Amino acid sequence: MLIHSPMQPADVEAPEAPRKRRPWRGKFRDALRGLKWGIRGHSSFAVHFFFAVLVTIAGVVLGCELVEWCLLVFAVGLVLTAELFNSAVETLFRGLDAQTKERSWQALDIAAGAVLMASFIAVVIGAAVFVRRLLVLWGW
Repeated sequence: MLIHSPMQPADVEAPEAPRKRRPWRGKFRDALRGLKWGIRGHSSFAVHFFFAVLVTIAGVVLGCELVEWCLLVFAVGLVLTAELFNSAVETLFRGLDAQTKERSWQALDIAAGAVLMASFIAVVIGAAVFVRRLLVLWGW
């Protein structure tokens, strides 16, 4: 905040008051609320969640081992996290005025591209795990 007074030059900034620290409980509450808004507010999150359930079922049916579960959980988490970031960018974009939207629409495409990249990586990981499991199951 700039202070303009006869005693001080106009370009001198006033010291900011120290911010009160939020307790961890409040931080977690806010994060869980954000997770809820990200899940409820965007239909594409539901699609990714549906595929996460399918991956979980396939992992159980095919008897995945610990390392394979770690890879699958990482892949699913990567996609869901990218989708939440994409939802955050979309939410911010909706609040912009028309002139700012015109200059920054590429941010939406970049965020969607991040989801696409994360999904592609997840497909590769899932294919590697499940093809190997199927080959073992078929005796190869």
